[in-house]
Amino acid sequence: MNTKTFVVAGLVGGLVDWLLGWLFYGIIFVDTFPQPSEDSNALLFITFGCFTYGFFISYIYNKWAQISTFSTGARAGAVIGVFMGLITIFFNMAMETEIDYTMYLTDLGISIVMAALVGGVIGLVNGKVT
Repeated sequence: MNTKTFVVAGLVGGLVDWLLGWLFYGIIFVDTFPQPSEDSNALLFITFGCFTYGFFISYIYNKWAQISTFSTGARAGAVIGVFMGLITIFFNMAMETEIDYTMYLTDLGISIVMAALVGGVIGLVNGKVT
């Protein structure tokens, strides 16, 4: 595994994930999902989560899959997004007393789109950075 490619792709992927999360959850679907209070550390932990996700996808693509194109990265990212989205949804459903299926299906769709775009960008970066 090329460490430089892993780090650069992970950072770029994390940034793309953060920006897409801001776009989807903070602007487009702001009325659909609960928003964190402004005095919490939520933004810090969201940022950590986004960059962890970027490095996670970068590790998979660099270490095991050798993905180095946008299209292959996007396809693999969409599959990862399905599973990651379902994992999150099922654990959230386990903790809820009232389940909003529309919100969870919307969240799954957003997870798939975001993971496909993040995966595509990481694949593209992998193909460009040597």
